[in-house]
Amino acid sequence: MEPDLVLVSNTREWLLRAKEDLDNAQHDLMATPPFVRDALFHCQQVVEKAMKALLTWHDSAFRKTHNLEELGELCTQIDGTLAPAVEDVTPLTEYAARFRYPGAPWDPTLQEAQESIELARTFVHTILNRLPPCVTSFDDRSKDSMGSGA
Repeated sequence: MEPDLVLVSNTREWLLRAKEDLDNAQHDLMATPPFVRDALFHCQQVVEKAMKALLTWHDSAFRKTHNLEELGELCTQIDGTLAPAVEDVTPLTEYAARFRYPGAPWDPTLQEAQESIELARTFVHTILNRLPPCVTSFDDRSKDSMGSGA
């Protein structure tokens, strides 16, 4: 049976947006000085959009939220084996807003951003491995930026 083209398109749109955020996070760290706060925001966004891609593919409703714990719970209802990966990335939730406004209790470090990018990249791979090829087939440039296995 052929997959629903609208479902494929909607899921791919979430994945492409996640890819753009991953690219942006990596680009932010190449600046002089690096844009660490912005990179961390994009890391949270990568994970959020990857989760929403999985939920979209499975036609699972979700509300408009940046809370990775909430979205992760919905994802683990679809696939319980995602629980460890969701647990790994849930702390990234705070980056949706923590450094976007004045008053953050600490300055993030470059190492924190680099580790967060790796967490986000790994999580995207985890999600891509649970989606069919009709959704995950990207052009070569997109695959390269997400790393091997994307």
